[in-house]
Amino acid sequence: MLNLYYLIGVVVLVFIYFTTLFLIAQKLNNNSIVDIGWGFGFVLIAIYSLIFTFATGYHGGITPFKLISSGLMILWGLRLFLYIGIRNIGKPEDFRYVNMKKKWGNNRPRLQAFLKVFMTQAFFMMIVAMPLYFAFLNQKAVSTGTWIVTIAGTVIFAIGFFFESVGDAQLKKFLKTRTDRSQIMDQGLWKYTRHPNYFGEAMMWWGQFIVVMLNTLGFISIISPVVITYLLVFVSGIPLLEKRYQDNPAYAAYKKVTSPFFPWFPLKGK
Repeated sequence: MLNLYYLIGVVVLVFIYFTTLFLIAQKLNNNSIVDIGWGFGFVLIAIYSLIFTFATGYHGGITPFKLISSGLMILWGLRLFLYIGIRNIGKPEDFRYVNMKKKWGNNRPRLQAFLKVFMTQAFFMMIVAMPLYFAFLNQKAVSTGTWIVTIAGTVIFAIGFFFESVGDAQLKKFLKTRTDRSQIMDQGLWKYTRHPNYFGEAMMWWGQFIVVMLNTLGFISIISPVVITYLLVFVSGIPLLEKRYQDNPAYAAYKKVTSPFFPWFPLKGK
Protein backbone atom coordinates (compact mmCIF):
# COMPACT_ATOMS: atom_id res chain seq x y z
CA MET A 1 0.00 0.00 0.00
CA LEU A 2 2.92 2.35 0.58
CA ASN A 3 3.59 2.38 -3.17
CA LEU A 4 0.05 3.60 -3.78
CA TYR A 5 0.21 6.20 -0.99
CA TYR A 6 3.51 7.49 -2.34
CA LEU A 7 2.17 7.92 -5.89
CA ILE A 8 -1.12 9.46 -4.69
CA GLY A 9 0.98 11.94 -2.72
CA VAL A 10 2.84 12.91 -5.90
CA VAL A 11 -0.44 13.52 -7.74
CA VAL A 12 -1.89 15.62 -4.92
CA LEU A 13 1.30 17.62 -4.54
CA VAL A 14 1.55 18.42 -8.25
CA PHE A 15 -2.15 19.33 -8.49
CA ILE A 16 -1.93 21.74 -5.53
CA TYR A 17 1.31 23.23 -6.84
CA PHE A 18 -0.03 23.98 -10.32
CA THR A 19 -3.34 25.23 -8.98
CA THR A 20 -1.37 27.69 -6.83
CA LEU A 21 0.66 28.76 -9.86
CA PHE A 22 -2.58 29.25 -11.79
CA LEU A 23 -4.02 31.53 -9.08
CA ILE A 24 -0.82 33.59 -8.98
CA ALA A 25 -0.85 33.83 -12.78
CA GLN A 26 -4.43 35.13 -12.80
CA LYS A 27 -3.51 37.72 -10.18
CA LEU A 28 -0.58 38.88 -12.33
CA ASN A 29 -2.43 38.35 -15.63
CA ASN A 30 0.60 36.42 -16.85
CA ASN A 31 0.28 32.71 -17.66
CA SER A 32 3.96 32.42 -18.57
CA ILE A 33 4.71 32.23 -14.85
CA VAL A 34 4.15 28.51 -15.39
CA ASP A 35 7.54 28.41 -17.15
CA ILE A 36 9.24 29.73 -14.02
CA GLY A 37 7.46 27.16 -11.88
CA TRP A 38 8.21 24.16 -14.11
CA GLY A 39 11.67 23.35 -12.74
CA PHE A 40 10.77 23.95 -9.10
CA GLY A 41 7.90 21.46 -9.33
CA PHE A 42 10.42 18.66 -9.83
CA VAL A 43 12.36 19.91 -6.84
CA LEU A 44 9.21 19.59 -4.73
CA ILE A 45 8.59 16.03 -5.97
CA ALA A 46 12.16 15.05 -5.05
CA ILE A 47 11.90 16.62 -1.59
CA TYR A 48 8.50 14.98 -1.02
CA SER A 49 10.00 11.60 -2.00
CA LEU A 50 12.82 12.00 0.50
CA ILE A 51 10.47 13.09 3.30
CA PHE A 52 8.04 10.23 2.58
CA THR A 53 10.89 7.72 2.59
CA PHE A 54 12.40 9.10 5.78
CA ALA A 55 9.05 9.07 7.57
CA THR A 56 7.98 5.57 6.49
CA GLY A 57 11.26 3.72 5.97
CA TYR A 58 9.95 3.09 2.46
CA HIS A 59 11.87 0.28 0.66
CA GLY A 60 14.90 0.44 2.90
CA GLY A 61 14.70 4.11 3.78
CA ILE A 62 16.98 6.79 2.37
CA THR A 63 19.91 5.16 0.57
CA PRO A 64 22.86 6.67 -1.34
CA PHE A 65 21.18 5.52 -4.57
CA LYS A 66 17.99 7.45 -3.75
CA LEU A 67 20.03 10.48 -2.76
CA ILE A 68 21.81 10.44 -6.11
CA SER A 69 18.57 10.19 -8.08
CA SER A 70 16.79 12.90 -6.10
CA GLY A 71 19.93 15.05 -6.02
CA LEU A 72 20.19 15.06 -9.82
CA MET A 73 16.57 16.15 -10.10
CA ILE A 74 16.95 18.87 -7.48
CA LEU A 75 20.11 20.19 -9.17
CA TRP A 76 18.41 20.31 -12.57
CA GLY A 77 15.18 21.81 -11.22
CA LEU A 78 16.78 24.53 -9.10
CA ARG A 79 19.09 25.69 -11.89
CA LEU A 80 16.22 25.90 -14.36
CA PHE A 81 13.94 27.63 -11.83
CA LEU A 82 16.54 30.27 -11.00
CA TYR A 83 17.60 30.83 -14.60
CA ILE A 84 14.08 31.28 -15.99
CA GLY A 85 12.97 33.18 -12.91
CA ILE A 86 15.78 35.73 -13.12
CA ARG A 87 15.24 36.03 -16.87
CA ASN A 88 11.45 36.42 -16.83
CA ILE A 89 10.54 38.20 -13.58
CA GLY A 90 9.13 41.64 -14.34
CA LYS A 91 8.92 41.05 -18.08
CA PRO A 92 5.73 40.92 -20.19
CA GLU A 93 3.88 37.67 -20.78
CA ASP A 94 5.63 35.33 -23.23
CA PHE A 95 4.39 35.58 -26.82
CA ARG A 96 3.22 31.94 -26.80
CA TYR A 97 0.76 32.56 -23.99
CA VAL A 98 -0.34 35.89 -25.48
CA ASN A 99 -1.22 34.06 -28.69
CA MET A 100 -3.17 31.46 -26.71
CA LYS A 101 -5.25 34.19 -25.08
CA LYS A 102 -5.98 35.74 -28.47
CA LYS A 103 -7.09 32.37 -29.76
CA TRP A 104 -9.39 31.77 -26.77
CA GLY A 105 -10.90 35.25 -26.86
CA ASN A 106 -13.90 35.44 -24.51
CA ASN A 107 -14.45 31.67 -24.51
CA ARG A 108 -13.73 31.08 -20.80
CA PRO A 109 -10.03 32.04 -21.05
CA ARG A 110 -9.29 31.33 -17.39
CA LEU A 111 -10.76 27.85 -17.52
CA GLN A 112 -8.89 27.18 -20.75
CA ALA A 113 -5.65 28.42 -19.16
CA PHE A 114 -6.22 26.19 -16.11
CA LEU A 115 -6.83 23.08 -18.21
CA LYS A 116 -4.67 23.64 -21.29
CA VAL A 117 -1.68 25.31 -19.68
CA PHE A 118 -1.44 24.50 -15.98
CA MET A 119 -3.08 21.08 -15.76
CA THR A 120 -1.46 19.98 -19.00
CA GLN A 121 1.96 20.87 -17.61
CA ALA A 122 1.04 19.14 -14.35
CA PHE A 123 0.26 15.98 -16.30
CA PHE A 124 3.54 16.12 -18.22
CA MET A 125 5.48 16.81 -15.02
CA MET A 126 4.14 13.61 -13.45
CA ILE A 127 5.12 11.69 -16.60
CA VAL A 128 8.59 13.23 -16.96
CA ALA A 129 9.42 12.69 -13.26
CA MET A 130 9.08 8.90 -13.68
CA PRO A 131 12.80 8.10 -13.18
CA LEU A 132 12.56 9.44 -9.64
CA TYR A 133 9.56 7.23 -8.82
CA PHE A 134 11.45 4.12 -9.87
CA ALA A 135 14.41 5.12 -7.73
CA PHE A 136 12.14 5.15 -4.70
CA LEU A 137 9.90 2.22 -5.73
CA ASN A 138 12.92 -0.03 -6.25
CA GLN A 139 12.90 -3.33 -4.35
CA LYS A 140 16.03 -4.87 -5.87
CA ALA A 141 19.37 -4.99 -4.09
CA VAL A 142 21.83 -2.44 -5.46
CA SER A 143 24.50 -4.57 -7.19
CA THR A 144 27.87 -3.69 -8.70
CA GLY A 145 26.23 -3.62 -12.13
CA THR A 146 23.61 -1.20 -10.86
CA TRP A 147 26.28 1.16 -9.57
CA ILE A 148 28.15 1.04 -12.90
CA VAL A 149 24.97 1.97 -14.74
CA THR A 150 24.24 4.65 -12.15
CA ILE A 151 27.66 6.21 -12.69
CA ALA A 152 27.18 6.08 -16.47
CA GLY A 153 23.80 7.78 -16.15
CA THR A 154 25.27 10.44 -13.87
CA VAL A 155 28.03 11.17 -16.41
CA ILE A 156 25.43 11.57 -19.18
CA PHE A 157 23.45 13.86 -16.87
CA ALA A 158 26.62 15.93 -16.24
CA ILE A 159 27.21 16.31 -19.99
CA GLY A 160 23.63 17.49 -20.41
CA PHE A 161 23.95 19.87 -17.47
CA PHE A 162 27.06 21.37 -19.07
CA PHE A 163 25.34 21.93 -22.41
CA GLU A 164 22.22 23.46 -20.88
CA SER A 165 23.87 25.70 -18.29
CA VAL A 166 26.78 26.86 -20.49
CA GLY A 167 24.51 27.29 -23.50
CA ASP A 168 22.10 29.41 -21.47
CA ALA A 169 24.97 31.52 -20.06
CA GLN A 170 26.44 32.11 -23.52
CA LEU A 171 23.07 33.13 -24.92
CA LYS A 172 22.41 35.48 -22.00
CA LYS A 173 25.73 37.23 -22.54
CA PHE A 174 25.10 37.51 -26.29
CA LEU A 175 21.65 39.04 -25.82
CA LYS A 176 23.11 41.66 -23.49
CA THR A 177 25.95 42.66 -25.80
CA ARG A 178 24.52 42.42 -29.33
CA THR A 179 24.06 45.71 -31.13
CA ASP A 180 21.40 44.58 -33.61
CA ARG A 181 18.30 42.51 -32.79
CA SER A 182 18.67 40.69 -36.11
CA GLN A 183 22.02 39.25 -35.02
CA ILE A 184 22.07 35.51 -34.38
CA MET A 185 23.99 33.66 -31.69
CA ASP A 186 26.36 31.29 -33.53
CA GLN A 187 29.38 31.09 -31.23
CA GLY A 188 30.44 28.82 -28.39
CA LEU A 189 28.22 25.76 -28.10
CA TRP A 190 25.77 27.45 -30.47
CA LYS A 191 28.30 26.92 -33.25
CA TYR A 192 27.79 23.16 -33.03
CA THR A 193 24.04 22.96 -32.36
CA ARG A 194 21.26 25.48 -32.82
CA HIS A 195 19.82 24.44 -29.45
CA PRO A 196 22.52 23.39 -26.96
CA ASN A 197 20.17 24.08 -24.05
CA TYR A 198 17.48 21.77 -25.45
CA PHE A 199 20.05 19.09 -26.24
CA GLY A 200 21.38 19.39 -22.69
CA GLU A 201 17.89 19.12 -21.24
CA ALA A 202 17.19 15.91 -23.16
CA MET A 203 20.57 14.46 -22.16
CA MET A 204 19.90 15.07 -18.49
CA TRP A 205 16.63 13.15 -18.64
CA TRP A 206 18.24 10.29 -20.56
CA GLY A 207 20.89 10.24 -17.84
CA GLN A 208 18.28 10.08 -15.10
CA PHE A 209 16.55 7.21 -16.89
CA ILE A 210 19.82 5.27 -17.20
CA VAL A 211 20.43 5.74 -13.47
CA VAL A 212 17.25 3.79 -12.63
CA MET A 213 16.77 1.50 -15.64
CA LEU A 214 17.97 -1.63 -13.77
CA ASN A 215 15.60 -1.00 -10.87
CA THR A 216 12.30 -2.80 -10.34
CA LEU A 217 10.37 -2.08 -13.58
CA GLY A 218 12.80 0.82 -14.13
CA PHE A 219 12.78 0.28 -17.89
CA ILE A 220 9.25 1.74 -17.96
CA SER A 221 10.67 5.15 -17.09
CA ILE A 222 12.13 5.39 -20.59
CA ILE A 223 8.80 7.12 -21.26
CA SER A 224 10.24 10.18 -19.49
CA PRO A 225 13.20 10.99 -21.78
CA VAL A 226 11.24 9.94 -24.85
CA VAL A 227 8.43 12.40 -23.99
CA ILE A 228 10.74 15.30 -23.10
CA THR A 229 12.87 14.76 -26.23
CA TYR A 230 9.77 14.58 -28.42
CA LEU A 231 8.36 17.79 -26.92
CA LEU A 232 11.65 19.66 -27.31
CA VAL A 233 12.34 18.53 -30.87
CA PHE A 234 8.86 18.37 -32.38
CA VAL A 235 6.34 20.35 -30.27
CA SER A 236 7.07 23.15 -27.81
CA GLY A 237 10.82 23.59 -28.16
CA ILE A 238 12.58 23.87 -31.50
CA PRO A 239 9.50 24.36 -33.77
CA LEU A 240 8.04 27.29 -31.80
CA LEU A 241 11.39 29.04 -31.38
CA GLU A 242 12.51 28.63 -34.98
CA LYS A 243 9.12 29.76 -36.27
CA ARG A 244 9.82 33.06 -34.52
CA TYR A 245 12.97 33.54 -36.63
CA GLN A 246 11.64 32.20 -39.93
CA ASP A 247 11.83 35.64 -41.59
CA ASN A 248 15.34 36.40 -40.36
CA PRO A 249 17.91 35.97 -43.21
CA ALA A 250 20.77 35.61 -40.72
CA TYR A 251 18.99 32.74 -38.99
CA ALA A 252 18.20 31.10 -42.33
CA ALA A 253 21.92 31.12 -43.17
CA TYR A 254 22.80 29.83 -39.68
CA LYS A 255 20.21 27.08 -40.02
CA LYS A 256 21.75 25.78 -43.25
CA VAL A 257 25.13 25.03 -41.71
CA THR A 258 24.39 24.20 -38.06
CA SER A 259 23.03 20.96 -36.60
CA PRO A 260 19.49 21.46 -35.26
CA PHE A 261 19.87 19.34 -32.11
CA PHE A 262 22.80 16.94 -31.75
CA PRO A 263 26.12 18.81 -31.56
CA TRP A 264 28.23 18.48 -34.70
CA PHE A 265 30.82 20.44 -36.61
CA PRO A 266 29.45 23.22 -38.84
CA LEU A 267 29.07 22.43 -42.51
CA LYS A 268 31.69 23.87 -44.82
CA GLY A 269 31.11 27.47 -45.68
CA LYS A 270 30.50 28.53 -42.09
